[in-house]
Amino acid sequence: MEEQIRDDEIEIDLVELFHVLMRKLWLIILCFAAGVILAGGFTIMFITPKYSASSMIYILTKTTSVTSLADIQMGTQLTADFEVLATSRPVVESVIDRLSLDMAYEDLVDMITVSNRSDTRILEITVEHPQPEMAASIANAMADATADSVAEIMSTDRPSIVEDAVVPTVQSSPSLVKNAAIGGIGLAFVAAAIVVVLHLTDDTVKNEEDVKKYLGLNTLASLPVSRNQKSADHHKRKHSAKPRNMKEHERKNSEKQAG
Repeated sequence: MEEQIRDDEIEIDLVELFHVLMRKLWLIILCFAAGVILAGGFTIMFITPKYSASSMIYILTKTTSVTSLADIQMGTQLTADFEVLATSRPVVESVIDRLSLDMAYEDLVDMITVSNRSDTRILEITVEHPQPEMAASIANAMADATADSVAEIMSTDRPSIVEDAVVPTVQSSPSLVKNAAIGGIGLAFVAAAIVVVLHLTDDTVKNEEDVKKYLGLNTLASLPVSRNQKSADHHKRKHSAKPRNMKEHERKNSEKQAG
């Protein structure tokens, strides 16, 4: 039983697979180039470029002092509160009204990212939009609306704007290089996988090693067949098949006449 299981196992020679892949390297490179072109063309033609603009707010107001651990913890808690307030419906809808945007609350919220830089009391509001000027305008309006909302809700001074958003000149997404690289590597990997699978499933006997591998027999000698011999054998089989066909045809005609 163990011998049968051992016989059914497929031995994978990594060195042999490496040589197989090297022989098909031209195909893998061709697939890589095709993947790069296809992914890059799809990115350019069908994916809308977007631009990111960011504005910053300082969390602590003028009336807030940082003199103790409790004050630092309060600043950390305020940061979390500001992040929630920045994307609240009143703040976002006030920005929509202020800029006369033709979009719903949910659409604008999807474009906004609110984050707190590590070990700081600075809140960063980032807006991603297909139009760079609009991205900067929305980011600045979001910062003003958030500061006004915090001052009103917390009955304190208005937080300071650390940095206004500027109009971006370079798109933030999609990344043409990244998408093209992913497309090329993906298609090349598929081509390599197909080559490996075809090699592993090919059990035809090609040389002495295959005879021993698949049949378990030792070869005593091998006779090379030249191209001329192959051509002569093919020509001989072709001409030998013709008389047989003619004899068969004559036999059928004689049977018809006899009938």
